[in-house]
Amino acid sequence: MRVSRLALTDFRNYRTADVAFEPGANLLVGRNGQGKTNMVESMVWIATGSSHRVPTDVALIRAGEQRAVVRCTVTNDERSFQLDVQLNAKGANRAVANGTGVRIRDLPRYLQAVLFSPEDLQLVRADPAGRRRFLDELAVMRAPRLAGVHADLDRVLRQRNSLLKSARASRLRPDELTTLEVWDGRLVELGIEVRRTRQALVAELAPHVAEAYRLVAGDEHRAEIALVTNVPETPEAFHALLQQRQRDELDRGVSLVGPHRDDLELQLNDLLARHYASHGESWSFALALRLGSAQLLRDGLGGDPVMILDDVFAELDAGRRQRLAEAAGGFEQVLITAAVEEDVPEALRHHRIRIDAGEVVEGDAPQAATADPESDPVADPVPEAAGDGRG
Repeated sequence: MRVSRLALTDFRNYRTADVAFEPGANLLVGRNGQGKTNMVESMVWIATGSSHRVPTDVALIRAGEQRAVVRCTVTNDERSFQLDVQLNAKGANRAVANGTGVRIRDLPRYLQAVLFSPEDLQLVRADPAGRRRFLDELAVMRAPRLAGVHADLDRVLRQRNSLLKSARASRLRPDELTTLEVWDGRLVELGIEVRRTRQALVAELAPHVAEAYRLVAGDEHRAEIALVTNVPETPEAFHALLQQRQRDELDRGVSLVGPHRDDLELQLNDLLARHYASHGESWSFALALRLGSAQLLRDGLGGDPVMILDDVFAELDAGRRQRLAEAAGGFEQVLITAAVEEDVPEALRHHRIRIDAGEVVEGDAPQAATADPESDPVADPVPEAAGDGRG
């Protein structure tokens, strides 16, 4: 799988840009703050339906504009898909695949991409939320229908927490909360599905992460991952636990049991990485998580995801740079961003694209024709498929 063309209109600091990418390594190079990460961020948005940098899409729209358009041509097994996304400052976003309106949450069916960025250091060091998101995004890339499961779970938790907070404020007794049973039933149903999906995913991912850590770090440290969850394996046990914790939940006004409390535990030589790993070991573990994910997708899809390395090499020593280049170089397409070209091993400098102040100024291959914002197929209203609640 590879991205052969990317066109942007009013995305971040780009008024318009239209770039052709090649198979193999593509290096986006330019000074810091020029728009290299913005360009790859647009691809990540199409692959996941959200930004890896900001929680809302308004920040992705160029200042003073009401919409941004991302057009992406994906080639997979000699078949090409034209993906068009319109991000709106007001109202729902819209997506089109080969001229047909699709739900935002279905975009991962067409483009799978694995991103490693400096923010990934927080996968190792920060709280569990980022690690849950890492697992769930990977699960959705493998089975896009799970996006709907996670959206339903989020809705159930919002409603359930709202009810618990109201009950705490009104000092209601547990036997006065008949509505809570309805949300408990949905939490049990969805929670067990999410637990089973995450558990199976971690079991498949673990050996890939261990091998990727060995390749990147160049040593024999044991990198292990495990799912930590309070979700029971059976509906009966889950219902019983909810009853057991109901008083605590009413006192605190929040759901205390469920997959929203899961964590992906990362261990290095039997020690928790977030507490004991050095800076270099943390970087290696974060890289191993992404490289392991790419290998898992490769095995499941029968083809390669697009590998994106955003401003990674500047943080690595010479040995890790070379080993990462060797590990990533085997993928069908790799996109790299760098402020200093010499930070990137020569093997990954196949096709250079220079970025300056939101413009593609030169490259090793001809730049594609400049995009005409008036001709974008998503400029005219495209109805979202029924039931899509994502913006």
